Amino acid sequence: MTKRPSAARTLAPRARTRAPPAKRGRKPPRNAPPSASAPYHHGGLRDALLDAAERVLERDGLAGLTLRAVAREAGVSHAAPTHHFRDITGLLSELAAVGFRQFNAAMAAAGTAGAPPLQNALARAKAYVAYAQAHPGMYGLMFRSERLDMSRPSLCEAANASFAGLAGSIAATRHEQIAAEALSLEQAADIARAWSLVHGFTTLLIDGRLTDIMGRLPKGTEAETLLVAMLKRAMGPRPSA
Repeated sequence: MTKRPSAARTLAPRARTRAPPAKRGRKPPRNAPPSASAPYHHGGLRDALLDAAERVLERDGLAGLTLRAVAREAGVSHAAPTHHFRDITGLLSELAAVGFRQFNAAMAAAGTAGAPPLQNALARAKAYVAYAQAHPGMYGLMFRSERLDMSRPSLCEAANASFAGLAGSIAATRHEQIAAEALSLEQAADIARAWSLVHGFTTLLIDGRLTDIMGRLPKGTEAETLLVAMLKRAMGPRPSA
């Protein structure tokens, strides 16, 4: 009589030979750092282009700041700056907005809570000059209105914040509030006088036009000392006749 196969042998699966699965590209983890071929995400590339633009500006001047130069500095395609800023005016305007924000931060950090208004005003003036000396290219760009689109929201906001800081400093020395949209003639005169003095002094200093005057002062006199003396004469109490 023929033996029937056991249940174990009947249920044992046959070994099948399968082709190895095709290799698929593995997706990188969500928080993985960017690879060399794609070093920036969308927002990161925009910031990187602005950083590159600032380096080109300070190194090569405004004449050397082109879309291609910025792309080359950032190590990206020539089309990248156009994609993010449209044209050179857009790039310069957004870069100037960065400058104003840096400038405003320096001004705000210069003041001391509870200090006399004149002391804070002088500290802001020193910070104004120091920023311009440290970033001459950026400082020059911020006031080149013919190269900028002042209607861009980021630039408009940053520039307005800069003026508000100046107006607030003058308001403190006058011991009064200054409205954002309306100035008295006396308020406008004080704001324009302070701004003209500091901005004019800074421009002359950066351009080397104060060298002769500084050379005639007592040895060791710093430009900052001259600036403070000017402002004290202009903003301090007037001597009686």
